[in-house]
Amino acid sequence: MSASPAESAELASGFAKRVLVTGGAGFIASHVILSLVENYPNYIIINLDKLDYCASLKNLETISNKQNYKFIKGDICEAPFVKHLFETEKIDIVLHFAAQTHVDLSFVRTLEFTYVNVYGTHVLVSAAHEARVEKFIYVSTDEVYGGSLDQEFDESSPKQPTNPYASSKAAAECFVQSYWERYKFPVVITRSSNVYGPHQYPEKVIPKFISLLQHNRKCCIHGSGLQKRNFLYATDVVEAFLTVLKNGKPGEIYNIGTNFEMSIMQLAKELIQLIKETSTESETENWVDFVNDRPSNDMRYPMKSEKMHGLGWRPKVPWKEGIKKTIEWYRENFHNWKNAEKALDPFPVTQPFIQ
Repeated sequence: MSASPAESAELASGFAKRVLVTGGAGFIASHVILSLVENYPNYIIINLDKLDYCASLKNLETISNKQNYKFIKGDICEAPFVKHLFETEKIDIVLHFAAQTHVDLSFVRTLEFTYVNVYGTHVLVSAAHEARVEKFIYVSTDEVYGGSLDQEFDESSPKQPTNPYASSKAAAECFVQSYWERYKFPVVITRSSNVYGPHQYPEKVIPKFISLLQHNRKCCIHGSGLQKRNFLYATDVVEAFLTVLKNGKPGEIYNIGTNFEMSIMQLAKELIQLIKETSTESETENWVDFVNDRPSNDMRYPMKSEKMHGLGWRPKVPWKEGIKKTIEWYRENFHNWKNAEKALDPFPVTQPFIQ
């Protein structure tokens, strides 16, 4: 089949690779797209997103008119559409971010998480394999390991997920990995710590606490607040994905982690002091509200990231710098999503999932 005039023009103009980024209007993927479009002008970057509640094309306004960027609205769960997409767009590389990711929501919309995260990933990896894509990067999470108080997880640690979100990501990993085992299809799996920064829908803990305080509301803490999380700034995780894109080996899994760890209670206190400028402990505590804990709230997700260090990546952005930039961004951009206020409730209010 001969190339269309548009494809021929693209090839003639020197575009080396065509990269599909799923969920590209979401948080981390939008940062990855911005970096790819700016730093790889000879790559065509195709953003596939169905524009769910937590996505916003405002995240990509600065590059929306670039010659090497293209947006396609669509759903990874629609197999005929996905198959057609690979046939027509001649994809070379896939970065698969699209997923339902909110742990609290996964307890009330379990079937949706299974459908999107497992079935959608299976549709995508199957179509990518059929199209003979040269690299398929699946973006997973540290939560597939389950929680641990002392043991540090490496890539060979068993998967022991404790919530429906993590379970769906672990199951999707199995489908992706099976394409390597069976066909030697060049898949790479990444598992990252909690990421924070601009563009993140305010249902997640850092943008939620920032937005609550900026709206003169208290931080709502699940349970004791002693749960600890490792936080990576958005630009650091982008560098990690670009490193995996360039140097990640087929069939491998890479932890993208950081040693920076903070309890949810300490996080709330720091944000209160920064945003509300409180000077005493009692003033700070006035901005905290404890609510019921969610089921099986893991205490820690400590990870080893030596494999990523071996590829030349390490996190660079200090917490104080990253959180300052994040606070400033939400002051100006909270309304980038429709109904962002709904995200500030302690627990998600939702209708049952109907497929």
